[in-house]
Amino acid sequence: MVNLALGRVGNDFLIVALIAYSLAVLTFAADFAFGRPVRRAAAAKAGATRVLATVGAGATGDAAADAPNAGVMPDVPPPLFQAIRQAGIWVRAALALSTVAVLAHVAAVVIRALAVDRAPWGNMYEFITALTCFAAIFFLGIVIRFRAWALGLPILGTVLIALGITETAIYTPAGTLVPALKSYWLSIHVTALTVATGVFFVAAILGVLYLVADRYQRRVAAGKITDTSPIMQRIPSLTQLDRLAYRTIVFGFPVWTFGVIAGAIWADQAWGRYWGWDPVETWAFITWVVYAAFLHARATAGWRGRRAHYVQLLGFATLVFNMLIVQTFITGMHSYAGVS
Repeated sequence: MVNLALGRVGNDFLIVALIAYSLAVLTFAADFAFGRPVRRAAAAKAGATRVLATVGAGATGDAAADAPNAGVMPDVPPPLFQAIRQAGIWVRAALALSTVAVLAHVAAVVIRALAVDRAPWGNMYEFITALTCFAAIFFLGIVIRFRAWALGLPILGTVLIALGITETAIYTPAGTLVPALKSYWLSIHVTALTVATGVFFVAAILGVLYLVADRYQRRVAAGKITDTSPIMQRIPSLTQLDRLAYRTIVFGFPVWTFGVIAGAIWADQAWGRYWGWDPVETWAFITWVVYAAFLHARATAGWRGRRAHYVQLLGFATLVFNMLIVQTFITGMHSYAGVS
């Protein structure tokens, strides 16, 4: 039984989350613009030195991965509350707004589940709402673990854009499931894929940041840029971005693997076969292969830097293509995205 009134309450919480995310992004942007003196004073007080990572003449972008930007995201972070206090008022305000946004976002997802009496990812609208929620939660985890304030603007900014487009373009009221999805496997298979997609979402943003920072540093090394960029000084170093993206994918890959396996078991119960090369199944497997290739190249061939991030971004591109194109426009056993 669908509770439409409760569904509207959940949507109200999502609007609150969108407003709080917007304010958090603006506040993180204000920290980029005005928080530098506060950070410099805090770093000086702690005896830290801020260094712009540069590359020696003729060095490759991969070699630049070993040039740290000291003081931005310390390898041994200070205690959390001390770090927040030193970060300045803009970061404190941004973290408070981010927390409010995530709590409202979680409430929206939970209330949606109560309204429809099932796992709240039975169509594309619910799926994107949930995966952006997991991405935001994962972001807060990164902030708490690594004190990576500078990642707030790109990560929460992307979450805000994705969630805003979803809310305005493909909003779907609370409703019943199509028959094919009425199974307890929805709570297993789709939950795993939703969590993994949210994690890969964060890894992709880190990969893009890496490529942007790498290009900037190569241009500095070639003498094409003479003025240092305050923004580029604020983001973590190439080494830190590379390591953080790798750890993120290491976390998400087993979850994606479990989701694919759970989907095969569900397919056997629903359609009498574990694997039928349905378009969605095929592209989910392609995504798994690309991310497996990324991890294999890191572990055996020692890939770092640009090449590795091109591979992981290719993996995310296959995931997005599957989610937005294959499930929406290509007819198959999984054609129930709920987008018309």
